[in-house]
Amino acid sequence: MLNFVLHSPTRIHFGQGVVNQTGDIVRQHAKKVLLVTGRSSTKKTGTLQKVMASLEKSGVEMVLFDRVEPNPRATTIDEAGELARKEQCELIIGLGGGSAMDAAKAIATVAISGRPIHEYIRGNQTRLWKTLLPIQQALPIITIPTLAATGSEANSGAVITNWETKEKSSISGPGLFPKEAILDPELTYSVPTNYTSDGAVDIFTHLYEAYMTGDEQANVQDEITEGLIRNVVRYAKQAIDTPDDYEARSHLLWSSTLALIGIPNAGRGGSFPVHQMEHTLSAYYDISHGRGLAILTPAYFRRVVKEDRPHRLARLGRAVFQVSAPNDVEAAEATIQEVIKWFKELNVYDTLEAVGVAKSDLQMMAEETIRISGGDQNYIAGTRSLYAKDILSIFEEVYHTQV
Repeated sequence: MLNFVLHSPTRIHFGQGVVNQTGDIVRQHAKKVLLVTGRSSTKKTGTLQKVMASLEKSGVEMVLFDRVEPNPRATTIDEAGELARKEQCELIIGLGGGSAMDAAKAIATVAISGRPIHEYIRGNQTRLWKTLLPIQQALPIITIPTLAATGSEANSGAVITNWETKEKSSISGPGLFPKEAILDPELTYSVPTNYTSDGAVDIFTHLYEAYMTGDEQANVQDEITEGLIRNVVRYAKQAIDTPDDYEARSHLLWSSTLALIGIPNAGRGGSFPVHQMEHTLSAYYDISHGRGLAILTPAYFRRVVKEDRPHRLARLGRAVFQVSAPNDVEAAEATIQEVIKWFKELNVYDTLEAVGVAKSDLQMMAEETIRISGGDQNYIAGTRSLYAKDILSIFEEVYHTQV
């Protein structure tokens, strides 16, 4: 096991009806807030009105910003950051899925610094991110997730898209840890089926990436990871079939939070190459992050992990899917087939062509993945160094048909 420091300062409020405590929780930190959310879903479900009523009841003044896109854009964040400064807001609330929560973190940064958020995004061509990250100062943040997916509710990272330059990457730093996270599983009842499915794939990918690439002498972390993945696999379809199943929704939401709170990877490390590849895809085509991950995962497993660490795939299959093949290579392939079967059950098994990606862009997007996520190297880290040609081979395998 590797040496590690685990820092998780976010206070978590979890359970049925805790959203009604929002006003009292927020009042401990601020008298005036910017409430950040998406364009429509929290209004349609009544969640926005519930949060606003709680804030009003507790005497918290609120300014609403309800224009966050599914892949939050730098221009939108800059506009909201200026609004927070103009209105002298003391805290930012992120209400919604990962996009709203990530946007809230970025807005909290811009509100303090006055700098455009694009300057902070890792890998951008200004290279200012090298001196601006990690982010130390931002307005206080409170998160209220309405979807089990990104885990942004209790960590110090966010992913932002500069649509004009087609750059999508992360920001992070201790200043971005939410002060409080309000996790009410009932808020996830009304999300569309495809959101639940794509969110489950995002949680699964957060868990398997470092499991495949990190230190192999971290059995405690491996068993935590396997347990969380078992819960995601068990409860995702259950939540889809019965949207108001509290146990299914609560298990998914808590798994989402734990997946990226630092605990599974502490002492194991690891890298996230599939996320880095998908960020390029959705920067150019604005597709659902979870759907992009589902498209890439089988080819990544077969072309990279099965070749480099078949025993890791085999262990995952045995622990999660009851794979019983006699040797690791056969078990690795059986695990891939079980993952595909699960993806089909969730209706996320797809191709790049089907989601509108042009084949002529694959080479360019492979190269952009290296430029943005490779830092000063000409590769991204995985079980081995992955170069543009390796990424292109994955893109090409999942372009027309999956096997």
